[in-house]
Amino acid sequence: MTTNPVSEAATTASPHHQLDLVGSSVEVPLVSGEWRRYVNLDYAASTPALVDVAAKLEAFLPYYSSVHRGAGRKSQISTAAYEGARETLRRFFHGRPTDTVIITRNTTDSMNLLASCLPAGARVVAFTSEHHATLLPWAQTPGSIHYLTMPTSASVAIQALSDYLTQHPDTTLVAVTGASNVTGEVWPIAELTRLAHDHGARIVVDAAQMAPHLPIDMTSLDVDYLAASGHKLYAPYGAGVLIGRADWLDSAAAYLRGGGAVDFVTPTEVLWSSGAPRHEAGSPNVLGAVAMAIACDTLANYGMDKLAAEEISLAQYARQRLGEVPGIELYRLWEPEAPRIGVVTFNLAPYDHSHLAAILSAEYGIGVRHGCFCAHPLILELLNVSDDQATSLRAELKAGRRPRLPGAVRMSVGIGTTHEDVDYLAASLTQIANHGARWTYAIDPTTGEFAPDPDPRPWPDLPITLLT
Repeated sequence: MTTNPVSEAATTASPHHQLDLVGSSVEVPLVSGEWRRYVNLDYAASTPALVDVAAKLEAFLPYYSSVHRGAGRKSQISTAAYEGARETLRRFFHGRPTDTVIITRNTTDSMNLLASCLPAGARVVAFTSEHHATLLPWAQTPGSIHYLTMPTSASVAIQALSDYLTQHPDTTLVAVTGASNVTGEVWPIAELTRLAHDHGARIVVDAAQMAPHLPIDMTSLDVDYLAASGHKLYAPYGAGVLIGRADWLDSAAAYLRGGGAVDFVTPTEVLWSSGAPRHEAGSPNVLGAVAMAIACDTLANYGMDKLAAEEISLAQYARQRLGEVPGIELYRLWEPEAPRIGVVTFNLAPYDHSHLAAILSAEYGIGVRHGCFCAHPLILELLNVSDDQATSLRAELKAGRRPRLPGAVRMSVGIGTTHEDVDYLAASLTQIANHGARWTYAIDPTTGEFAPDPDPRPWPDLPITLLT
């Protein structure tokens, strides 16, 4: 096999500011036998840990213990760290003093928790362009869910919601994303919040993609509920958060039922706790909560406004550079000048999205995401998949077969991304467009995804079990 023709210099650039990440210098093997620094362009899925987070968490580990009600000193320290993390998250998102801050597993967990707390008969409205975490939880509630069609701009989204709320004044909750995980478009949260409140409804914001890239002030925006994930905030230790108004959360049944969620239990009666403990039964993820809080403090100390300006500039550069690749198609829902975070989704003819992602990984050491990104309706719309095609795919899946699903490739930037990384991706895609793949690939029967065939890349020697 021939060696990679793209410049070596493109893989050796250092991060563009002082927020260091664990694993930023890791090298990965290519199918050609070369080793290259891993070019991570998959931040929208999960982010590496900040070095600051890993170091401070390691310092805390000797004091780790079970939280709440423990008389031992370690338990008291862990409890103080856990409750301190809760207040740090409130401060980072500028939550109100009266807001409840619940530590969850991730954004999806947070949205499902809120769905379980809706008042009986609640009416929820969301756009079909949402991530599944915002699209799906409401169908299981005692009320109803209505989906608005995908808006072609921020102004269309505002008008569509205004029209719906005017016609349905009994709407209880508006569920909306802060920034799209597919197109990167930043939604007009302030305007949508005002509309919801003008019509007597509340709003929940899925901030999974917004929180790592843009400053958020819940109090100023007057957002009622906000959900976010630590694993997208440079704290991949399994925690998320739901912040919001207490009344629905206190009046609903406990999300999990068990120890820690109760004040008193008899064989015939349960007195449930109020506030966050009501929905945090069992031993909580202390390390995850602390890690997320450390990450938020680190980002806040650097300056979210500064970080946002840097990444918005980099995102604009990425769209420009990728747009120069022969045969590429970039996807967007709104006009080109709409504000966006650093997410660019694309396809390169004639390659299947899985095939292209495999080539980028195996031959160039670039990590991207491919597929439908947990936003199937949006991807079907962007790719112009007809209703008949969608019906055929559903029938195949229901029959237990595995058809090739439509999809795309997504690159996403974060703290460690440089202009050189973007240039390297653009050069690699141009090489593929002009000269094709330099290795053979086949569909893996286990995963249904393209993979190098054969794949000579060695696995790392790690002190854990790897299913290879």
